[in-house]
Amino acid sequence: MLRISKLTDYATLLLTHMARAPQQVYSARGLAEQAALPLPVAAKLLKLLAREGLLVSQRGAAGGYVLARAPQRISMAQILAAVEGPLAVTECALGRGVCEMEKGCATRPHWQLIGHALQVALEAVSLADMVAPKAAPVRLQRLER
Repeated sequence: MLRISKLTDYATLLLTHMARAPQQVYSARGLAEQAALPLPVAAKLLKLLAREGLLVSQRGAAGGYVLARAPQRISMAQILAAVEGPLAVTECALGRGVCEMEKGCATRPHWQLIGHALQVALEAVSLADMVAPKAAPVRLQRLER
């Protein structure tokens, strides 16, 4: 089964809470309570998302976290990459020289095509889409081979 980690799911949950009022500054404690997550998990994810450029950290008494850009400009691909690292269905899809079997592998180009399709699909869904009351149909272009 292909699935995202719980941390990516939790990061998406935190970000969707923030996307509902994107100019607001959020504390780690407040977000943890809103998302029903343990504070250490929320704090770890917020620091990671800030380090990866999806959030801006503000210090001080009224400090906290704010989205780095509008929710429409943050894609699910960016969120997954921030938490999980580069998107690849198989190791060989990450690049050349990663797998010792790649030279004679007939499936590599197919896995790369599948990985590209997933990337396109994740880039087509924004954080704003994730907070919409009903999922809007996403139009994906047919991939060229």
